[in-house]
Amino acid sequence: MIEVVSVKFKNRGKCYFFAPNGLQIRTGDKVIVETAKGLEIADCCHGNHMAEDTAVIQPLRAVVRIATVDDRRVEEINKKREKEAFGICEKKIAEHGLDMKLVDVECNFEGNKTTFFFTSNGRVDFRELVKDLAGVFRNRIELRQIGVRDETKMLGGIGICGRPYCCSQFLEDFQPVSTKMAKMQSLSLNPAKISGACGRLMCCLRYEQAAYEDLVKKVPKQGAFVETIDGYGTAVQVNLLRQTVKVRLDSDTDDSLHLYKANELCAVPGGRPKDGEEPPHVLHYVPEEPEEETDPWAVPSLVVPEIREEPQREDKPQRSDRNRRRRRKSGKKKPEPSAEVHGEKNTGKKMPAKGVKKGEKTEVKPERVADVGKKNRQSEKPGKATVKPVKIENKPESAARSETGEKRYSRSRHRRPRGGKPKTGAAE
Repeated sequence: MIEVVSVKFKNRGKCYFFAPNGLQIRTGDKVIVETAKGLEIADCCHGNHMAEDTAVIQPLRAVVRIATVDDRRVEEINKKREKEAFGICEKKIAEHGLDMKLVDVECNFEGNKTTFFFTSNGRVDFRELVKDLAGVFRNRIELRQIGVRDETKMLGGIGICGRPYCCSQFLEDFQPVSTKMAKMQSLSLNPAKISGACGRLMCCLRYEQAAYEDLVKKVPKQGAFVETIDGYGTAVQVNLLRQTVKVRLDSDTDDSLHLYKANELCAVPGGRPKDGEEPPHVLHYVPEEPEEETDPWAVPSLVVPEIREEPQREDKPQRSDRNRRRRRKSGKKKPEPSAEVHGEKNTGKKMPAKGVKKGEKTEVKPERVADVGKKNRQSEKPGKATVKPVKIENKPESAARSETGEKRYSRSRHRRPRGGKPKTGAAE
């Protein structure tokens, strides 16, 4: 393998390989290359790539440089000179009365040579014309006679298929074309329908011939005796591109036609057998895998579906889940925080707070949830409240009851114990 770049001159015709000479050339860049005629400007149709040694003709010429601003200015000047030379040459041809048609004019990049391309039905003596042109342009003059195919390649255009001419797009050279190719491709033999703008048979008949030869091998010929999956019959119509055949079965009483694919029938060698003879079995049918049906008229979806990321599950259970599982295994229930705050059990009975002597009054300060959570994080037991011992003063019984009732009311607003309503007037 060797590293090369592919270029086209005037962006038409054949691609030529050149050595990149250490340059990184991109597709579409204009480059200055060295040819047998001198320096020329060309269009890069394929940047740096690898090619096989057998595909490269040695010695491989190198790219001189990537075209600069000055090089592009020279190219524009040469184009203006070509237009002027075209008009002058046409006048000179008319003056000399020569039977020739001027097609194109090319000025080389260095500006020391001008080439005139023309077509003619026969040989033309243009020696006097060359002398006149040399006196006008003061450089080297060359007149080259070309054929009608080369003329169409230079001028370009749109073919009957609606696309640019193949010769001006990608064909490297012209190959002979015959009407036999049109017959194999089931085309009309009318010359007006199978001829191009140049008046010759279309070039596509030639380079598509190999594909048609491969398709013909897979289907029987029209009028052949065939065996189908439904029986024996005669091939009436063959569609090479779709690989389908219309068959008239021998078992049908009417003239109805059945459509079969290429793998559903096979031509019987030797044709139809004689009367009384049984036709041979030659079909080996292998069913194709069904293809997914798609709606050709469906509107394509232009919205990219959103990809939602699923939340990752934690492998380790949370702390609360572990505590809950431990309590289930041990059979213990979580104590109610309200009962512990008030120093009571779930039965509703009044129990003195821990660390408080009999005859002393306990004052309980309810705490907020945030404060309780903060103390839990500080390795304290959840639900425990601070207990502050307070001395009881001697008050009348009615005052004690009213005070006890107010405290009961405030405690019941905080959270009522499961044991039921507290008894008013009960001694703490």
